[in-house]
Amino acid sequence: KSWKFEKCCIFTCTLVLDQHNYSLVFDGAASGFFCINKSFVGYLSSVPRRSTGCLIEQLSEEKYECMVCCDIIRLMAPVWSCQSCYHVFHLNCIKKWARSPASQADGWRCPACQNVALKQPTSYTCFCGKVTNPEWQRSEIPHSCGNMCGKKRSGVDCNHPCNILCHPGPCPQCPAFVTKSCICGKTSQPMRCGQGTVLQCDKVCGAILNCADHTCAQVCHSGACQPCQLQVQQVCYCGVTTREVLCGTDKEGFDGSGHFSCEKTCGLMLNCEAHRCQQVCHHGRCQPCPRSPSLVKTCPCGQTPLTKLLDLGYSERRSCSDPIPSCGKTCNKPLACGSSDTIHLCEKLCHEGSCGPCSLTSTIRCRCGCKTKEVPCATIQKEEELVFTCEKRCNKKRSCGRHKCGELCCVNSEHKCLLICGYKLNCGLHRCQETCHRGNCDPCWQSSFDELTCHCGLTVLYPPIACGTKPPECKNMCTRRHECDHPVFHNCHSEEKCPPCTYLTQKWCMGKHEQRSNIPCHLQDISCGLTCNKILPCENHRCRRICHRGECLADGSCQQPCVLPRPDCGHPCSAPCHPGSSCPRTTCTAKVSVQCDCGRRKERVVCTEATSSYQRYAAIAMASKLSDMQLGDSMDIGPLLTKKEAKQTRLECDQECATLERNRRLADALQIDTSADPFNIRSTSVYSDSLKDDARSVLSFIFSLFFFFFCSMH
Repeated sequence: KSWKFEKCCIFTCTLVLDQHNYSLVFDGAASGFFCINKSFVGYLSSVPRRSTGCLIEQLSEEKYECMVCCDIIRLMAPVWSCQSCYHVFHLNCIKKWARSPASQADGWRCPACQNVALKQPTSYTCFCGKVTNPEWQRSEIPHSCGNMCGKKRSGVDCNHPCNILCHPGPCPQCPAFVTKSCICGKTSQPMRCGQGTVLQCDKVCGAILNCADHTCAQVCHSGACQPCQLQVQQVCYCGVTTREVLCGTDKEGFDGSGHFSCEKTCGLMLNCEAHRCQQVCHHGRCQPCPRSPSLVKTCPCGQTPLTKLLDLGYSERRSCSDPIPSCGKTCNKPLACGSSDTIHLCEKLCHEGSCGPCSLTSTIRCRCGCKTKEVPCATIQKEEELVFTCEKRCNKKRSCGRHKCGELCCVNSEHKCLLICGYKLNCGLHRCQETCHRGNCDPCWQSSFDELTCHCGLTVLYPPIACGTKPPECKNMCTRRHECDHPVFHNCHSEEKCPPCTYLTQKWCMGKHEQRSNIPCHLQDISCGLTCNKILPCENHRCRRICHRGECLADGSCQQPCVLPRPDCGHPCSAPCHPGSSCPRTTCTAKVSVQCDCGRRKERVVCTEATSSYQRYAAIAMASKLSDMQLGDSMDIGPLLTKKEAKQTRLECDQECATLERNRRLADALQIDTSADPFNIRSTSVYSDSLKDDARSVLSFIFSLFFFFFCSMH
């Protein structure tokens, strides 16, 4: 696609770009013509096609959309351009955006780049900002003034203004050539203005180092020179201790003889030539002797001036070696012992030197202030010894929030945890080496510089690769060796085990009952849902389990009830299967149906109960026949003792059975239809006791009514 950029500089330059040739034509102030083929080297070469050129093309063809309202920006519509990202918006849209409640008090953000701007847009200006409310000209870039841009190029060290026409987007690279020096300033060469390249020659820097004694031996370099690396020996101020350090260390502390303090007593002879300096190794000359007559104005305790003691007859001191007169009063200098409420004083008479030990006791408090104790003042030599460390452990949480402080007699206001975190990082391979902290651990910072490939090696991630990075996702088919020879339908993967094969096959069920179709290849144990029905090892039963794998008897023995008939009643044994052994003698628990002689009563009872009822029935029958034998009749007791009769167990007839039997005989005698139920024996009516008593009192009347109705029916 070709595009046109008109009036691109003050010379009315026309630039036409296409796929085959670039031509650059100058007229006006510049005379002549030149053509650049297959290259774009002119100073307009740096105009970004994606930003400036694309913006000009889209604005000219009315194809650019406002990011706020998503509407096309017309040629004559007022616009506003962000100076950070160069996006163009409708002026009214950006005004509403800047005044929206989401805008902060200290500025508003660009909808595209989120750059914070303090000033709200108020007027419609051209891209270079010189003309307000620019008029649209067909021959010029929309929303531009047609004049030279003149803006300072951002982000580069260039003082030349932009010399192309007012335009959207960033300014092109400066076309001017300037002479730049190298870093060390020893060489220079011409180069494009604003070019970020740093010149570096091959000569030695030679700059004075921090020690001011040696010069830099590095080749021309950027930044400050490195400190001098030569090792030198330095002496302390008092001249007793030496050390080896880098040249230039503590140079500002040099006093002409030493460079540092060894923190020991100075010990140099003072100007009095009788005493030595008792100060810590110090900078500069020693102070005058503290016992000099010109400095000592009072007695040792400081209560009496020496002038008063001279009036009392004491001799005048003429050298630092002369003793200082004593006033004879109690010293009363404050001692290191005591407390803030009670200050112990020296009880000796005015004396030179340090005060003697105190004979009192002091109450000292531990560092945390929880405990106190009494100690002899004689054991306290310094003020720092007025506190001690108790045995109380701090129970406050440390800064990590997980561990307790645990320090003895803790006085810290902030309990920092110094333990190592040790939690596993997101990579799952390394542990956090930071001190124990709150919140999540930082991502693992370790990385690999080896290529990371998928299993087949066709997809590659190039280093550096962060620790814990998974192998890249590969779109090719898996190339691993599979258990089956079916076609592979899954992609290359990093898991050790391939997904199960889903190719549909035909397989027999586990019990070999039927062959099932459309079974995925990875399914091995298929159940048809039917009963197994295989003969068990006992050869008396069949497996009742649903189609299964493996042996039918999981526990090794058949537990189904025995089906062999009992010798006495003929019912199945029902004991757990016992192949090879006789049935155990147990009571039969089978249910049997029994009824009375007339057949009205019917019940289901346990076999043993039925047998006992039959024996009772047989005894009654035997008793009735024995009564007949007393009259000289004979009887046959064989039926009472046979198994066939024993199976025909009977129930005893009750009163209702007798009533029905009487009614049946009466109906047979009177030839009455039994289905009519004339006596209403099967009626479920319940009469009250009072009605029954009334009927008994007029029983003759009731019978007369009964016969009357009976005769009328027949």
